[in-house]
Amino acid sequence: MTLNNLSTSSRNKIKSRIKKLPKSPGVYFFYDKDGQIMYIGKATILKHRVSSYFRGAHDDKTEKMVSQVADLKYQVTDSVIEALILESNLIKKPPPTKHTQHTKHTQH
Repeated sequence: MTLNNLSTSSRNKIKSRIKKLPKSPGVYFFYDKDGQIMYIGKATILKHRVSSYFRGAHDDKTEKMVSQVADLKYQVTDSVIEALILESNLIKKPPPTKHTQHTKHTQH
């Protein structure tokens, strides 16, 4: 999946957000066109993890999810452990529509 597969407005918004991502641990949120959270994930380095979704090839499930991302946001944490705990607590709330145990990712 590349940014070219997204709508122009989504592509521009995502590019802008990725440029601003810190090289810090945290939790990221992918939103659909209706502003609903589709996915919550954790990262050791937010900039590397989030940008990895928008370059290179992925399995069909991930490709489909990424093609529907209209916006992304993030929350920086003080540590990877804090990111893990925050992600776990957030996905226990009304779960995002696309989040499943299968799509959990290892850190890059």
